[in-house]
Amino acid sequence: MTTERYNARDAEPRWQKIWADGAIFATSNEDPRPRYYVLEMFPYPSGRIHMGHVRNYTMGDVVARYRRARGYNVLHPMGWDAFGMPAENAAMQNKSHPAQWTYANIDSMRAQLKSMGLSLDWSREIATCDPSYYKHQQAMFLDFLKAGLVERKVSKVNWDPVDHTVLANEQVIDGRGWRSGALVEQRELVQWFFKITDYAQDLLDALDTLDRWPEKVRLMQKNWIGRSEGLQIRFALDAATAPTGTSELVIYTTRPDTLFGAKFMAIAPDHPLARAAAADNPALAAFIEEVQRTGTSAAAIETAEKKGFDTGIRALHPFDPSWKLPVYVANFVLMEYGTGAIFGCPAHDQRDLDFVNAYGLGNTPVVCPPGQDPATFVIAETAYDGDGLMINSRFLDGMTIAAAKEEVARRLEGEIRGNMPAAERKVNFRLRDWGISRQRYWGCPIPVIHCADCGVVPVPKEDLPVKLPDDVTFDKPGNPLDRHPTWRNVTCPQCGGEARRETDTMDTFVDSSWYFARFTDPWAENAPTIRREVDEWLPVDQYIGGIEHAILHLLYSRFFVRAMKKTGHVGLDEPFKGLFTQGMVVHETYKAADGEWVAPAEVRIEGDGDQRRAFNSLTGAPVEIGSIEKMSKSKRNVVDPDDIIADYGADTARWFMLSDSPPERDVIWSEDGVQGAGRFVQRIWRLVNDIAEHGRSADGDGAGEDEALGVRKAAHRALAAVEGDIERLAFNRCVAHVYTLANALGRVLDGYRDGKAAPAPVAAALQEAGLILVQLIAPMMPHLAEECWSSLGGQGLVAEAAWPKAEPALLEDDSVTLPVQINGKKRAEVTVPKSASPKEVEAATLASEAVQRALEGRAPKKLIVVPGRIVNVVA
Repeated sequence: MTTERYNARDAEPRWQKIWADGAIFATSNEDPRPRYYVLEMFPYPSGRIHMGHVRNYTMGDVVARYRRARGYNVLHPMGWDAFGMPAENAAMQNKSHPAQWTYANIDSMRAQLKSMGLSLDWSREIATCDPSYYKHQQAMFLDFLKAGLVERKVSKVNWDPVDHTVLANEQVIDGRGWRSGALVEQRELVQWFFKITDYAQDLLDALDTLDRWPEKVRLMQKNWIGRSEGLQIRFALDAATAPTGTSELVIYTTRPDTLFGAKFMAIAPDHPLARAAAADNPALAAFIEEVQRTGTSAAAIETAEKKGFDTGIRALHPFDPSWKLPVYVANFVLMEYGTGAIFGCPAHDQRDLDFVNAYGLGNTPVVCPPGQDPATFVIAETAYDGDGLMINSRFLDGMTIAAAKEEVARRLEGEIRGNMPAAERKVNFRLRDWGISRQRYWGCPIPVIHCADCGVVPVPKEDLPVKLPDDVTFDKPGNPLDRHPTWRNVTCPQCGGEARRETDTMDTFVDSSWYFARFTDPWAENAPTIRREVDEWLPVDQYIGGIEHAILHLLYSRFFVRAMKKTGHVGLDEPFKGLFTQGMVVHETYKAADGEWVAPAEVRIEGDGDQRRAFNSLTGAPVEIGSIEKMSKSKRNVVDPDDIIADYGADTARWFMLSDSPPERDVIWSEDGVQGAGRFVQRIWRLVNDIAEHGRSADGDGAGEDEALGVRKAAHRALAAVEGDIERLAFNRCVAHVYTLANALGRVLDGYRDGKAAPAPVAAALQEAGLILVQLIAPMMPHLAEECWSSLGGQGLVAEAAWPKAEPALLEDDSVTLPVQINGKKRAEVTVPKSASPKEVEAATLASEAVQRALEGRAPKKLIVVPGRIVNVVA
């Protein structure tokens, strides 16, 4: 019997080399076996992997290894989402080139990922910053342009005058650029757009077909697409108050039933009517300028104080021309949504209520909740947005909301004003076209040329890729491509005259919207995809990544596949058949007395429970234990995967990540938990070696058949349970099943200590169970599994072994547990063979200590057995 500890430092690199030398995870497109594509969202090469990566890629690796064992030709590739602003920032800070920084980071992270023992096909590795990748992206851009899916148009943008770049709404904080701190300007620039709105309805409808996506993700996408059915209404303007040349204000509403609760109109700061009103109103112009310096993201608008400026313009109520509504420019109305104008019904919209309460405009309830008295129902601080009957609404009173909507639409559609109806029904979408222009260097160049005579000219495909120039400097703010004369200035492909390249590069979301398709044949030189391969491999069977990508990345990828289908690059609509969003890795935070954050590696914990205390491991100074939060560099609660792998081994890290909590929930990283996983690794090693030893010294005596049957049942039941839970991605339950089997085998082995040999049937059952145990842990702890497989004499590599088959007969229970009711109350349970006769069940019931105690020594008056169901005792 071995007493040697399992040595992860020796075993893990050794098995990784064996796998790599044998190229056993390389995937052939010519393999005739059924295909299975598992993919984790590829990382940005920041320089170091983090524990979130460890969790994400471990989950995908479990699926990949399991599917290979089940006989599938598995595609499990890896690449790098390598373009983006961080590389440019690093170039400016370090006086280096973005490519140098990026590829150095890729080399570092590749080595880290390989140390995890992931079963990846590294021969298919791609980096989105490689011209061999982005030349195909440029070719598809030209195909999309030709197909009418790309548009160049003027768009309002947030402009950082210091960094000389466009900022996303979320990058504007308190009116200033998130990095430069400069006051942001609202500018109108000519931008490139993908026409994702062409597919708005299809993207929405197809969500119902994605039954292997989390419901919360589908709901998030549904809300982002934001389909609504409503009424577009033309409000006439009071001519005495309206700027010259304006006569009406068009609004879109989903609640036309609440028109009689209207208290004001509101328009976006960049609405044409706002600009017209501000032309001779300096105060209004100043207000508009102030509003345009604030963030325009949904979150910013939701949390910002609701502000407005009364323009002096009055709009006429569509059902009562004598009813004049004040028109405000408001900071919570965006030109991008609807028509950039609304009517405010504060009683039934919280945002509108907050606004009127601030400006003293009052409110009139027009929907009365069930059970409320219309005569006394009032709104104060909380708007009512539920169901009810119409009140205070003239001809709508007493109607349901649906009936009132229909009546308003019918009346206004029938009213003609200036040869047009006063209103028309509209379907509106919140989704807007995807602006892909970015004023930066480190991105995929947009392959068009601007000619004074010919206009926008596509770069001929034979001239692709349009490569980024290497000789750029970052000593000045802005896009280096704008000031690179030999790259920027070119000859027009059509007329031969002087022209210039497009200097905007593509949004990095473009790079990640089709990489999964490129993986299917990354060696193709003349096309982004090979149709036979991409249509065979896609959609991805199992996609794994963070919930933070639930909207943009996944929605853009769904659009991109549709665009690729239209242009002949794929033959399908959806990129991902199954989607799983894992939880984050979180950790306690620690803070020193001076308020500085302290890293976990610098903390010593003493005590348990309420007595836990933390100290600086170097100085001994007390450290405050803070809340459990997502690992972040800012709070220094980050654990370095390299440290964990060096101290405990990759398998320990993998096992802990799978075992601690359901995979869709956050996992709390703790030193105790990792140590526990490390102890279990050693326990499995000892268990397997004990089994191997008993196999070598088995007693030839044929006794022990019942015990052997019990061992085999435990193993095959664990096998079936793990199999089912891997299919459900319930990895923590798989871990629990392995623990259960290990405990069962340990109890059997405990009966054969001190040199006592196990009977031959038991030894054989233990050997079979040991091999099954090793195959169960192989997807989760692959290095340990190989070492154990070798110890047990398994053939070849466990990474290439077929998944064992559970024997149905061993999965059936040959006993049944029946509840025992005494005088109508459950008092006990009795376990009997399934074949037990009623008399045998009666005998087992009366022999039960719990039943004897309940009867207090008396004989029962009656005992009724309902076979297979229950035992009723009348005392």
